[in-house]
Amino acid sequence: MAGRINDEDVKAVRDAVPIDAVVSEYLQLRGAGGGNLKGLCPFHDEKSPSFQVSPSKGLFHCFGCQEGGDTITFVMKVDHLSFSEAVERLAAQAGITLRYEEGGYNPSHQRGERIRLVEAHKIAADWYAEQLATSPEADTGRIFLAERGFDQAAAVHFGVGYSPQGWDHLTRYLRGKGFSDKEILLSGLAQEGRRGPIDRFRGRLMWPIRDIGGDVVGFGARKLYEADNGPKYLNTPDTAIYKKSQVLYGIDLAKQHIAKASRAVVVEGYTDVMACHLAGVTTAIATCGTAFGGEHIRILRRLLMDNGSARVIFTFDGDAAGQKAALRAFEDDQKFAAETYIAIAPDGMDPCELRLSKGDEAVADLAEPRTPLFEFALRQIVLRYDLDTPAGRAAALDEAGPIVARIKNSGAQHEVAVQLAGMLGILDTQFVVKRVAQLARWARDRGGRGQAPTSGPGSRNPQQHYDAAPGPRTSGPALTLRNPVYATERELLKLALQRPELVSPAFDAYGVDEFTAAPYAAVRQAIMDAGGAEYGIQDAQEYLVRVREAAPDDQVRAMVTELAVEAIMRRTVDENYAGDQLVTVRRRAVERRVRDVQSQLTRLGAGGDPAQLAAVQNELWVLQQYDQALRGQGAAAL
Repeated sequence: MAGRINDEDVKAVRDAVPIDAVVSEYLQLRGAGGGNLKGLCPFHDEKSPSFQVSPSKGLFHCFGCQEGGDTITFVMKVDHLSFSEAVERLAAQAGITLRYEEGGYNPSHQRGERIRLVEAHKIAADWYAEQLATSPEADTGRIFLAERGFDQAAAVHFGVGYSPQGWDHLTRYLRGKGFSDKEILLSGLAQEGRRGPIDRFRGRLMWPIRDIGGDVVGFGARKLYEADNGPKYLNTPDTAIYKKSQVLYGIDLAKQHIAKASRAVVVEGYTDVMACHLAGVTTAIATCGTAFGGEHIRILRRLLMDNGSARVIFTFDGDAAGQKAALRAFEDDQKFAAETYIAIAPDGMDPCELRLSKGDEAVADLAEPRTPLFEFALRQIVLRYDLDTPAGRAAALDEAGPIVARIKNSGAQHEVAVQLAGMLGILDTQFVVKRVAQLARWARDRGGRGQAPTSGPGSRNPQQHYDAAPGPRTSGPALTLRNPVYATERELLKLALQRPELVSPAFDAYGVDEFTAAPYAAVRQAIMDAGGAEYGIQDAQEYLVRVREAAPDDQVRAMVTELAVEAIMRRTVDENYAGDQLVTVRRRAVERRVRDVQSQLTRLGAGGDPAQLAAVQNELWVLQQYDQALRGQGAAAL
């Protein structure tokens, strides 16, 4: 496995790959003024863009959820990669050869674990596909596909393959391609046998599972022979590149269609995805041996952009297991800004069976949204109670009411509350409506604490989201930007990070205690630890990297990124404006010290030590003279 990547190479990767080019692969960006770009945040649900990218600084920041960082950080967060994996991926895009500090660079052995495992999976996928196409033994697999309406062209399109029944056919093939036994075991393609590694998948139909970028990271394997004592479907175990809760089968084929149509169809199996795509429903995807959950939502949300017309349609079997799966999906419904629906095929058929039985049109019709998922969930809840009794109706309302209260659209919430009253048989409709409204209000009040509104830098006050927060993300007073002290301190820090040439060298003489808000004081300390604002004049981008690295924790690091990206609150930014901010912050610090000294004089009183009293009086006189100079001369007196 590779050692630590050389620092110069990391910097070269940062400089070589523009952050706007990387981010635009995942979301749509448009101009935000001041050279910045904006779009819908890929890390949280929002309807108006609060996610900003600064190409000149190589940074991004979301003013809604506070995620931020540089190009490498973005790739790490959006694709769930480690630091070295993100650097390696970007280096590959830029054609940069990386050097590793432990033991030098060896192209065959030190290219990073993720790259090696992905290569092994690509080779395995090609080999499995060749077996299905040419091996006489794979005839069982070809028959299985044909019986479900899939010909060889369909198998090629989806990369379906076949794993031979022998113990170590793939293992020996990968060894011949230069992979070590350790790598083959780490990939999940083999498991430890009595005499060494043996193939994990034997005598099965193989579906390659790709991540959103198109890399094969795992396999789903379907049992074909009665003699196989394993499960019907066997998936790759969790590895360094495969987490079943973080992948969606078919996402590589569906992603462009999902983004274009603002619609995703979630089915239950690999053959269901194939049937949907071949029937023209090219937005179909499926989970890989696990329930649909939060990580899957994160993947879809980046593609849907969660605009008002976005739709997610779940197709589940009509049996009890399918209904249970639908209710599990509903638990995560409110993590979408998109509307969610459920579609259950007639006679409980899945899309693959439906296509065989009734053709492509029936599959396309199934994928049309009809029943909102919340309505389905309500009916399932109501069916569990005895609605012939007052107690049963009350208990059903207690369980179903909070579900209705979670509906985002207030108009729809009112309508569904009326429907719920009808389902329950409660004649006093207004009682149910008021009860739901009360539950919704309580939920908003609870959710409002500690959650910032999504108003971003395009509003009149870019920092108004702090007003609703209970306090800063580090200890200290609340960052209410209506307080002019905090507003000026923030503006000065923005200048120090974005335009250091306008505040240097004066800024570097400012003490941490001149910033009264604890988060701002922490940023001031990070700038100091990174070599001061004067360093930013030499290399602006490296300066920001150093300040972020000097931050003591992720909260301060996020604040640095935010201040480096946020627009300065003046159209014309020059030395005069910078000088005003420097003077204002310094004068307020002087005024605070004057009050402290005056308080000290009062405590000493007439009976105090004469020498100490004289020293304090002298300090007060010096402070007052300095304050007068600042008033009269401005930045020249600093």
